[in-house]
Amino acid sequence: MAAGEGNDARVPLPRSASGESEREAPDLRFTVLGTVQMFGGGERLPAGTPQQRALLAELLLRRGRMATAQELVDAMWGEESPQQALATLRTYASRLRKALGPRAAVLTSEAGGYALRLGAGDVLDLDQAEAWAEQAEEATGRDDPARAHELYGRAVALWEAEPLAGLPGPAAERHRDRLAERRLALEETRLEVALRAGLHTESVSELTSLTTTHPLRERLRELLMLALYRCGRQAEALAVYADARRILIDELGVEPRAELAELQNRILNADESLTVEVRATHPARGVLRPFQLPAAVSDFTGRTAAVRELGGQLAVSENSVMALSAVAGIGGVGKTTLAVRVAHAAREHFPDGQLYVDLQGASATPAEPSSVLGAFLRALGTPDSSIPETGDERAALYRSLLDGRRVLTLLDNARDAAQVRPLLPGTPGCAVLITSRARMVDLAGAHLVDLDVMSPEEAMELFTKIVGAERVRAEREASMDTVAACGFLPLAIRIAAARLAARRTWTVSTLARKLSDERRRLDELTAGDQAVKATFELGYSQLEPEQQRVFRLLGLAEGPDISLPAAAALMDREPEDAEDILESLVDTSLIESAAPGRYRLHDLVRLFARACAERDEQPPAARDDAVERLLDFYLATAKHVFAIERPGDRTTAHLARTRHPGLVFADQDAALDWLFTEAEDLLATARAAACRSRTLRAAVDTLLAAKDLAESGAYSLQYERCTLAVLAAAREAGDEVAEGRARVSLTHSHSVAGRFAEADAEAAAVMALSASDEDPVTAGYAPNDRAIIAIYQERPEDAERHLERALAAFRADGNASGEASSLSNLSRVHLGTGRVISAVHLAGQAQAIYEDLDATLRLANARYALGMALTAAGDHAEALDRLGAALETFRDNRQQLWQGMTLFRLAETRLAADDAAEAACLAERSLGLIREIGGDWRRANVLKLLSRALVRTGQEDRARACRQQADRLLAGEPGGDEDPPEHDDARPDAGSGPQPGSSVAVA
Repeated sequence: MAAGEGNDARVPLPRSASGESEREAPDLRFTVLGTVQMFGGGERLPAGTPQQRALLAELLLRRGRMATAQELVDAMWGEESPQQALATLRTYASRLRKALGPRAAVLTSEAGGYALRLGAGDVLDLDQAEAWAEQAEEATGRDDPARAHELYGRAVALWEAEPLAGLPGPAAERHRDRLAERRLALEETRLEVALRAGLHTESVSELTSLTTTHPLRERLRELLMLALYRCGRQAEALAVYADARRILIDELGVEPRAELAELQNRILNADESLTVEVRATHPARGVLRPFQLPAAVSDFTGRTAAVRELGGQLAVSENSVMALSAVAGIGGVGKTTLAVRVAHAAREHFPDGQLYVDLQGASATPAEPSSVLGAFLRALGTPDSSIPETGDERAALYRSLLDGRRVLTLLDNARDAAQVRPLLPGTPGCAVLITSRARMVDLAGAHLVDLDVMSPEEAMELFTKIVGAERVRAEREASMDTVAACGFLPLAIRIAAARLAARRTWTVSTLARKLSDERRRLDELTAGDQAVKATFELGYSQLEPEQQRVFRLLGLAEGPDISLPAAAALMDREPEDAEDILESLVDTSLIESAAPGRYRLHDLVRLFARACAERDEQPPAARDDAVERLLDFYLATAKHVFAIERPGDRTTAHLARTRHPGLVFADQDAALDWLFTEAEDLLATARAAACRSRTLRAAVDTLLAAKDLAESGAYSLQYERCTLAVLAAAREAGDEVAEGRARVSLTHSHSVAGRFAEADAEAAAVMALSASDEDPVTAGYAPNDRAIIAIYQERPEDAERHLERALAAFRADGNASGEASSLSNLSRVHLGTGRVISAVHLAGQAQAIYEDLDATLRLANARYALGMALTAAGDHAEALDRLGAALETFRDNRQQLWQGMTLFRLAETRLAADDAAEAACLAERSLGLIREIGGDWRRANVLKLLSRALVRTGQEDRARACRQQADRLLAGEPGGDEDPPEHDDARPDAGSGPQPGSSVAVA
């Protein structure tokens, strides 16, 4: 493992030819076979910006030779060098000297040029790799292929990732190509000696991967053919030749070279010389110590808790137990990267070796445990002639070889527990680390770790490491937009960052714009042979047909997650059956269980699922049917919530009919809990459904049934935005009934927010529609809403005229609840025009109707109006009783706005009763509740009342400040929404803090 991986500043020591540590710590250590880094005394030294690291790399790769300033400028910038290139070069050199500290003398300067001359104890990872390669050649000459294979493996492992990762400049590009070619040559030679050592079975997967990546590399094709033939897979070996010939002719117009054609003929003729008798080289050694871990990535980022958790689990194996950990997560979340990182860090606990295998669990042909055991046995020094035939016998021998030893086995990309069980050592002191897309709940004794996406901070750190701090610093917001569009998925971030790093003319904003288009996002997240879509496709292809169907349909659901009942409606299944399928998908890591009975898809997975639905869900109408079933469920259930809160309100009788029965609630609390839990999903579904003509009416009616959300505070803005979108769809469709109902919902939103002019305009537009009077919903509620606004705007004559029209419409429809609402509002009109006695009488009538209907929540509205009228009549004790009862109901039903407004009315009553101190406290509590909801007009009225109360308590300065703040609010000036001045006597109500709640018609 190369030094400086991830956030660990510890440096592995260089090793001698025997593999032992030569000294306590190297003076200096440099890496170029991944991220360019430098270390001194065991600590990482700051190598600076990408350009500064490019200078360091160029000097390192010159092996101590002096480079002129102009040569370095050309190497770093080419023909596009900046005007101040020489000055910048000197700055970078100065910073490197400072970072080198006591060893700064290794960076020398002559005649304006520079050279980096390392001492005897200093180490460059490239030099170490070449030293191990030279030792491997010597071992090959001694006819010790096993030793040569191990040494070549060490050399190759020093290539952490792409050489000179993320460095700009033409020289870096040339060096990168040369070093990548050197690694490939070493890989090729290592695999060649592996076949000489009889390691043909375990070499097949590596050779298959390499030939896929380098399809024109004929020597790799030869080695793969030979490995397959020695594994008894003659037909596959010949297929490799056919494939190679086709590609060479298509791409280059040439036939395969003679050696490849000759090997084909020898395979066809079953040439006995192709087989190899594996000799147990150096039998005195006993069991070999394998070091099979892949190279760790140099830019490993974050995952601190997971590294600590897994590292702790592996460390306990030293206490004579077998540690078994399984990491599960969605494809691309970084399971393998994490596991390899942890495995490298734990190597000191497993001195007898580390085994590794990619079990290909997500592919169509996962690795057979018996074949893997054969490869492990060979890696442990067992000759082919001693490897048993059956899988059970191989597993027994494997466990025997590991008895008394401390070996770490990394089983990467496992399909399921059944594939893993035969590969477990079962031996104290050993440990197994497993990665899989499936959660291995049925693997006894396993410590399960579910790996989630990165945090935003970790995602930004990874993105920055790849593209460079300068580019991220220049476009911080665009960088965050980019990683957010990647859903904080490590694979997606790596791909996006790699595309950006390879395109110096792109800005981060360019990439962010490309990823902002959801329809193209998955296609954009492709770089080389890496693609997010392909990763997801592997997992999808392993699902059973019914699992695939459910996964596709979940992609059609809007909103951040989905409940089990909603998913069952979407799937057209009973909840019990739906839960079984959903939980099976959770076990595959394609979906997550956000909470018991709730499920969600990662943003990118949702896009993939939706693409699968468009591709595979046939006929296309089936997709619309599924969305319609989901909306049907939300509408049916929202109607039940509406009805349980509003007994006697006939609105639900006029809403679109539903086929789904909807959920039934035992009480009002349960109904409200459902509505506010499902708010985001319900609104998102209604918004999307409005775009379809056959679900437009249902979408509009869903908003009407869920109008409580408009006053919730928590969802008021989302409700308003959804209503605007639905209204636009209704107008485009030319559906006046849908338009009128959407405008009723929008009127309510504007009124709650204190935008009375906008609310009145919407209500007037409803009444102007020809279909308005024919629709019982708009016929009553539109004039009722206009009356409420006229009351606020002190236009009593208009309010009374609108209320007469509303009362007539409600009575014609038999809507007793609507009638009581209009009577409460008429009480307000009479109160505002000095008809106090009739105001009390009208509010009393409304209260009586609500009591007959047993409409607890609506009754609070009537009590609110009655409390105001009784205050004006001078009956303060009765007014406080009515308002106190209303406050309790509003609080129980989580009515944030109306809790605040009732506290305001209680403050009015207290002030009228000459209790100014209590009035001031109540007014301040009111302001705390309506700070984010209710609009400037309401807040200004409360501030004016607070000012009057403060005057009576002798707090003139605070009173003046409150009046000024109220004036600024009414004038729409900045600063009007600041908190009122504090005073020491305020007594906050611990039980009346802002809470999401449901809505009540304004009374």
